[in-house]
Amino acid sequence: MLDLSLPYKEMLFYRKPNQEFSMKDLPEGFRFVSFKQGDEEFLAEIETSVLEFSNKEAALEQFNKIFLPYIGEPERRIFFIETDDGYKVGNIMIWWEYINNKRFPNINWVAIRPEYQGKKLGYPLVAYGLKKAIEIEGDRELLLTTQTNSHKAIKLYLALGFEYDFERVTTNIVGDKTLINRTKIGLEIIKHLL
Repeated sequence: MLDLSLPYKEMLFYRKPNQEFSMKDLPEGFRFVSFKQGDEEFLAEIETSVLEFSNKEAALEQFNKIFLPYIGEPERRIFFIETDDGYKVGNIMIWWEYINNKRFPNINWVAIRPEYQGKKLGYPLVAYGLKKAIEIEGDRELLLTTQTNSHKAIKLYLALGFEYDFERVTTNIVGDKTLINRTKIGLEIIKHLL
């Protein structure tokens, strides 16, 4: 869940190609499944549960506006952690982002329901997403945008080979607002927590 006690600053990370990383199995009782049409409700529920959106409708609106128009891509690029009884508890998305007219693969919408956090699901989820990103996009530079409110996840991203990107300036995923690179500012806010 997001730490709303901290000021919000977006932070950009990148991962160089050709870096080894270890996979970790999910704990017993969990499995990975791919997105299928209709799963946007679960995605919205999970993202809302971690306070990424104020309500499920806002999450659905953003998903429908940005990702759903790309026919077949959500099914290739969104993955869930699901319990043995079919309850979706976490998600990760492999998408893309344009910076200076260059397309970069991007990991985003990474979330685990609060009641399932601390159950050793985070590392397997991000490692699985990284593996899928390499399968889909090839082993190339990969971006990840997060925020200061997700400082617990940042430790995980660093452990999987992501590095702070202090240079690039990017636009948000909607593409309608320019962002300055706030990574350095964000790091100042959270460095005592890392």
